[in-house]
Parts: sequence; structure tokens; C-alpha cells
Amino acid sequence: MSHTLVQEKLINLENLLCLTKRFPVEKPSATAMLSQAPFAVDTMSFEQWLQFVFLPTMHHLIDNNLPLPSEMGIAPMAEQVWGMEPSLNELVRAFQGFDTFFAHHQADCDTEIPPKLAILYEDDDIVVIHKPAGLLVHRTYLARKERFFAMQLLRDQVGCHVYPVHRLDRPTSGVLLFAKSSEMARILCEQFEQHSVEKQYLAIVRGNMSEGGKLDYPLKKELDALGDKNVDPNKLAQDAVTDFQPLLNTEIPYASGRYATSRYALVHLTPLTGRKHQLRRHMAHLRHPIIGDTTHGDGKQNKFFREHFNVNRLWLIAKKLCFDHPRTGESMVIETELESEWLTLFHGLGWNETELSQDEGYLI
Repeated sequence: MSHTLVQEKLINLENLLCLTKRFPVEKPSATAMLSQAPFAVDTMSFEQWLQFVFLPTMHHLIDNNLPLPSEMGIAPMAEQVWGMEPSLNELVRAFQGFDTFFAHHQADCDTEIPPKLAILYEDDDIVVIHKPAGLLVHRTYLARKERFFAMQLLRDQVGCHVYPVHRLDRPTSGVLLFAKSSEMARILCEQFEQHSVEKQYLAIVRGNMSEGGKLDYPLKKELDALGDKNVDPNKLAQDAVTDFQPLLNTEIPYASGRYATSRYALVHLTPLTGRKHQLRRHMAHLRHPIIGDTTHGDGKQNKFFREHFNVNRLWLIAKKLCFDHPRTGESMVIETELESEWLTLFHGLGWNETELSQDEGYLI
């Protein structure tokens, strides 16, 4: 399903809710927000649930390129709450249409064709792919309705079991390495643990950067409410080090905040440790958040990019991976091409091929 199309339908609903004076409403109490009831009808009105639970949740899924529900089922509640008011007939019909839209999507999903992964390198021991943005590495309880995963897709594509030896966040695209046996996986995992694997990324960040450097800034572990429920929340921060180097700066004549223009930078990033969301958190700490990062980034900039460039993604790609072959010891350097949307964005930011080709082969 097109996240952009869903976003348009949500905006239409929000506008109609405002026109019919259903929005804004008073914020619900803390007790209501913590209710486990689907609509919290005992402590929260339907309008409150829409404004403070449903719509923020849907926007979060869209902003993070996460899978959307296959069906809604909110029209019956709209009919119950507003069905007796003739002036709200249009609003009720809009919610009925929203439910129908998702029902049709469910039928389309049944015939959805699995994506084919681009293989960058393969031999008898390892296989390296380009992981698209939005694709999970492997199945997880956090995305039980997800249909496709990199590990399962690759297993079917190469005809044997594969073992992930590192991970990329779901919204991050780029080079991803798998082993074809548990023994090769063990050797590769040791390389990652010993920090002998070099990972190079490219990112688009907010603001211009004039100097590079090395950020040594410890990070506390980000805990998941379910997966990390037994982890001590007071655990000390872990060492985290990132090399960063600005490649290009730009200023475009469009306002994305309080200024008449907007500034961005293309940055080369090399994490020297492997903490969760390290690059995203480190760039946010430097006040240069990565564009498209809805967890640690700048919401105004993310919205501007979505609307101005009509692309919704995290602008972070694992461009190059350097490691020793687990069987032969040969030095391996695997690099991927930028997706076409990056090159389209570069054009929109005013970076031409001449400028891009001057940056030590990182780009083209």
C-alpha cells in the first residue's frame, strides 16, 4: 500500500474533522490514555481517541515506513457516534470510505509478489545484498503482520539457509552481509565483535557542516517495552564512537521552518562501535539530525522533505562494507549503488554530477 496515498486520506479526514468542528478536542486524562480498551469508551471520547491515539499512531507508521494495518474497522464507531446527526453524514461516509480502502488493500495483499533482492556478491560461503529501505532483516514479534523479510527472501532466492551476521535498521538501506553456514557466521560475527569490520554510510542531515571529526559520546541502550522488559533501565551508557566527514553543503530557496531558506549537508559516516541507532543518535547529538529520522530527528524538516520532494524515507544508506573473507582471509570490499531516489534528491538539492564525482568515489 502507498504510504503517500494513506497520508493523503488521513489529511483529508483531519481537515473534515476540523470543518465539522470535531477537532480540536480537550486532551484526555492520563488514565484514559493508559486504558487498554480499543476505544477507551469508558474514559475517552471517540474524537479524543482519533486525535490523540489513532491519528498519531498512523502518522508514526507512515513516517517510519512501517507496515500499515490491513483493515481499519473504525466506520462502525463513527456511525454509532455521529450517525444520528444529519450534518455529519459526510463525515460518516468519509470514515466508511476509509475502511473500504483498507479492505480493498487486503485483497491486493493476497496476490502481492515478493520483491527480488539485488545480490552484490555471492560465493559458497557468503552472500551480500542491497537491502531496500523499509525491509526488515528477519521476522520479529514487533511486525507480526509483515509479509516479507530479507533473510527469508534471500534463502528462497539462493536456495539455501542464510545466517545474518549484522543488521540494518528497517528504514536504512544498503549493504547487508549473510553467511551460508553457522561456522562462517561465527567467524564473521567475531570480526564484528572485534570491530575489525569497516562500515561506511552516507546520510543527508539538517544544516551545513564545515568540519569533520570523531564523536565519542556514550549511549544508553534504547529499550523496547516488550523485548527488553527484563533489562535494567538504569544500566550505564555504553561506549559509542563515530567518525563523520561532510562531503557537500547546500542551501535551497525554500522555507522548512522559521527561515526563508533551508540548509542541508551530505555526510560520510563511519561507526567505530555498533550501538542501536548509533548514527541517528550521534547526528542528533551534533544538532545535525538525519533527515527522515522520526525518532531522533527534526519533525519539521521531515515533513518538508516528504511534501517538497514527495519521498518518505530515512536518508541513510550503508554504502560500503569492508571485512575479511571468513574462509580465505581475503580482504573484501563490497559497495552498493545509490538508489535512484538519492540521485533525484541530489538534483533537487542542487548537486550536479561534477560536484558528486569529486568526493573520492564515495558516490559515483
